Amino acid sequence: MEYSSIAQRKQVQLWGRIPEQWRLSPSQIPPGMHSPSDSVTNVQYDRVNVLDIPRSCGLLSPKQIEITESCDIRDLLGQIHSQKLTAKEVIEAFCKRASIAHQLTRCLTEPLFESALQRAQELDDHLHRTGTPIGPLHGLPVSVKDSFHVRGVDSSVGLAALAFKPAEADAPLVSLLKSLGAIIITKTNVPQTMGALDSANHLFGRTLNPQNRQLTVGGSTGGEGALLALRGSMIGFGTDIGGSIRIPAMCNGLYGFKPSNGRVPYGGQTDGQPKAKGRISIQATAGPIARSVADIDAVMTHLVPRAQWFAEDCIQGAWPSPLSTFGQNKPITIGVLPSDGLVEPLSPITKVLHEVASALRRTPGVTVIDLPVPKALSKCQAVAGRLMGVDGGLSMMDLLESTGETLIPWLQGRTKRGRPLLLSQLAELQAQRTALELELRQELWTLDEHEQKVDAIIHPIAPHPVPELDRYNAVGYTSSFVLLDYPAGTIPVRKFGREDLETGKEMDKAVIGSWDKANRQLCMSLPSSGVFRCVLTNQGTRKRWTERYIWILH
Repeated sequence: MEYSSIAQRKQVQLWGRIPEQWRLSPSQIPPGMHSPSDSVTNVQYDRVNVLDIPRSCGLLSPKQIEITESCDIRDLLGQIHSQKLTAKEVIEAFCKRASIAHQLTRCLTEPLFESALQRAQELDDHLHRTGTPIGPLHGLPVSVKDSFHVRGVDSSVGLAALAFKPAEADAPLVSLLKSLGAIIITKTNVPQTMGALDSANHLFGRTLNPQNRQLTVGGSTGGEGALLALRGSMIGFGTDIGGSIRIPAMCNGLYGFKPSNGRVPYGGQTDGQPKAKGRISIQATAGPIARSVADIDAVMTHLVPRAQWFAEDCIQGAWPSPLSTFGQNKPITIGVLPSDGLVEPLSPITKVLHEVASALRRTPGVTVIDLPVPKALSKCQAVAGRLMGVDGGLSMMDLLESTGETLIPWLQGRTKRGRPLLLSQLAELQAQRTALELELRQELWTLDEHEQKVDAIIHPIAPHPVPELDRYNAVGYTSSFVLLDYPAGTIPVRKFGREDLETGKEMDKAVIGSWDKANRQLCMSLPSSGVFRCVLTNQGTRKRWTERYIWILH
């Protein structure tokens, strides 16, 4: 079938899964939301902020507003487990709010409201009968990126060729969450091919940023970003190979965490790539997006110790790591890394990074040092990019061509059928990766062979503020830490205004290359409001790293 016909069928199916009584009136839906097919290329959006519409639209009762806005995860679970709230009324409140979020941003792909409500009733019956929750996450509303398999529904990842092919089994992460008592309420939108940083595809349309519809929502876990920002879920899970958790968190004012390999189950997904490609190239990881560090902690503390029993791609782990000594035996030492060596950050980013460093220097028990940018860091993006494309993109191009599907604007000129690497070429790339890992371990982390220089690093997520649609630049700020397998997270700093832009002030450093030149051109069109985020990353191997670092700024 031709891809546009498949997309029309898929959109009808999605809309049919939103109960009629949960639908906004046409007057409440911002312009440009009625045509998913046009949203990819033809619509000019205004700067409408839709964050308050769920509260004011009249569809949510006062109690449902309170349920979805007043609790963190531990508080909400406490009320469910003590039977002050039923799982069913919690799930109904979040399902209804998720449906509103979708009508405002196009963030959903597979609403699972009916099965979620049924499962909530089963949990309530069990708790009432036994007095014991099914698991520590009993009744928690959770959303997942569209790529994760949920039995009985599609994992189409925005590709027409993969639509109407429901999964036969749950992904290991979904099974793990369910075993803990969590309830999966929906799956969320991604970019076509999952290889773009703005979540748009022909199957479901473009997901919009609820804070400013002219700015990107990020990708590839962009649907999660919009849904969490509108409080349509308590926590969401995505994947990250080039920044796909951290970038949507940045763009939507959220916290995101990319663990090292083996901590959260990744398998059981559809991504349009050859099977087990990650085992020979560069391996993506799965992780959470949430509204606080506390919410990430509340879920990861139960996931990480159990992951090895649910997935072949996980190893024994603990949360927090028992190896952590932060704040116990010595001061915390944080290094400030200003750039990736390829793209100079714009002045607003540098300004906020200095503010973060200054605040940390005033914090008792914290030592801050400025790190020079290692030459090896500037080489990471190229190696990561080549490893991502070891198959030449042949499987993905076959899927697109099978339905005549055209590329979205951001991918045009960036995606084409290539030539798979030879084994000797792949081996050489992995040798380069090993050399970079060794060099950066010395330059970034250690004073000598036996002494660690820093415990964590502060680094921008991007060299620019949240950009306009299809203008995200410089993925090396995030992809490098996947290549190196460092755990990394996004932590909000502050919003910014026009006074932060320093308009008329030219950067005094020479242009490094084409990426840097493109980034400087963003100075001419920066929005007057947006959000800054920083990344926190901690070096270590799969056996000797600690995730405790992420709590430093809490």
